[in-house]
Amino acid sequence: MRRFSAEYLEDTREGMWADRTALEPLRLGSRERVLDVGCGTGELTAVLAEESPGEVVAADADPALLGYATADERVLADATRLPFRAAFDLVVCQALLVNLPDPVGALREFASASTELVAAVEPDNGAVAVESTVGGESALAASAREAYIEGVDTDITLGKDLETLFERAGISDVESRIHYHRRTVEPPYGESDYEAARRKARGDELRDTRGELLASGLSESAYDALEADWRAMGENVVEAMEENNYRRAEVIPFHVAVGRV
Repeated sequence: MRRFSAEYLEDTREGMWADRTALEPLRLGSRERVLDVGCGTGELTAVLAEESPGEVVAADADPALLGYATADERVLADATRLPFRAAFDLVVCQALLVNLPDPVGALREFASASTELVAAVEPDNGAVAVESTVGGESALAASAREAYIEGVDTDITLGKDLETLFERAGISDVESRIHYHRRTVEPPYGESDYEAARRKARGDELRDTRGELLASGLSESAYDALEADWRAMGENVVEAMEENNYRRAEVIPFHVAVGRV
């Protein structure tokens, strides 16, 4: 399973649930006991606690990340080996199944821990859209993303297949919705925006995923060319920000599926 830093999780989930319409099928207002599996730094946990009158338990296999989550109880636990059986009326995860080699097995484990509902909020990373005022950024982001999807060892596009995965796990009456998480960069810029631009100019993002990009079949020379173009694009982003005219929008579709055990 891939690991992520607290900074990465907090940055990529910032503002995600300003609109909570897609969570309506979870019927949070009537939940008595909820388990958030693979809670990370607890962005969804906080939403569950706000919307549910019952107890919310956060679980994660990474003790460092778990320490960030605010919940009635925090449990160090692997998503594929939960220490619970029929203990919650809702078991839910966010952006977890895309990082697991056996998502169906994990869903079966969730069903064993639930007395009523199982839910998942998962992205389709193959359908991410990027718009930028810097020429070439959208195309470069698409090229890098396509290669990364091919090279990573789990299915990070599985959000679009959630209903099928639920059915394979024996979860019935599945209902699904799509939540579009829009992340924007525009003036006035924050320090995190400037740091993201500097990372582009250094090529950090590509180097962080170099192994996956090469595993996709990308040659060393093709990778070097991609990195050179990426760094040049990053320098253009830095310059545009200095002139206060850089804007970027990234839209990630998250599929929300809820079913009955």
